[in-house]
Amino acid sequence: MAGDGCAGTFPTPTTPAVAASADAVASHAAARDLPSFFIIGPPRTGTSWLQTVLNQCAWLSQPTKETRFFDTHFERGLEWYASHYNYKKVGGGRVTGEVAPTYFASNEARERIAQLIPHAKIVCAFRNPVDRILSLYRLKRAYGWIPWEFEEALEKDSELLESSRYATHLTKWQETFGKGQVLATLYDDMRADAQAYLNSVVDFVGIQRFRLRRFQLRHVLTSEDMTQPRNYYLTRGALRLAEWSKARRLDKLVSTARRMGAFRLFVGGGEKFPELPAAHRGRLRAIFRPEVERLETMLNRDLSAWK
Repeated sequence: MAGDGCAGTFPTPTTPAVAASADAVASHAAARDLPSFFIIGPPRTGTSWLQTVLNQCAWLSQPTKETRFFDTHFERGLEWYASHYNYKKVGGGRVTGEVAPTYFASNEARERIAQLIPHAKIVCAFRNPVDRILSLYRLKRAYGWIPWEFEEALEKDSELLESSRYATHLTKWQETFGKGQVLATLYDDMRADAQAYLNSVVDFVGIQRFRLRRFQLRHVLTSEDMTQPRNYYLTRGALRLAEWSKARRLDKLVSTARRMGAFRLFVGGGEKFPELPAAHRGRLRAIFRPEVERLETMLNRDLSAWK
């Protein structure tokens, strides 16, 4: 295994002619700054941990983890997108990527990436869908993204169920980019052997292997300690202010506020989330069973524990 240092070459992906929908291509300079790999989740599958450990060896979007460019903010243009990468300030020499879990279930994101970066490497991570969807729901409630109780959220927030259609969306990414450019991984493997899991990811995206430090072997991905917001409307207002700031390239201001703990005044702080009743878990397992069985076949893995 390689040492703690990292090495690599900075890719310069070619930029194809794109359709009118891709008129966000502002300049050839911005196009050359596009990532060569994407870790697309779906959400709550260890992507934050990967962002943390890969940050020391790859150029990832800064100062925030997710730009939401290819699924939500495409109209802001490539100059805005490229502004999230600061390698120009310190020199090249690293592979460029984005950790973007919301892209997994987005047809728009998949098509736009394929238009602009057809040779991109795509990394997916899959987790027990019942555990993942509950974790995603708690995150959305704690941050004021949704106001509903769990059962109502399943009906009104399409992302919760749609992002759990693992086999369906994995197939689409494979058909668009080719199976050789799409790596499917399991959150269970990350938990069982973080170093081996990381090795498989960096080998695939073209980063030299490096050893995880002891503190990096611990996973912080959990929703068990999350609580409902003290006041949904105050939390929602803080979120909208953060989005307004990011749209005006004030990402550093938002990042500083997070680092100083300002968001803790608005996120969570309310009652604990209730446990999901066994009957509800059983209903969700039944909903996801066809997708899980298809994924078992695609990955040649036994996912009985998810069923």
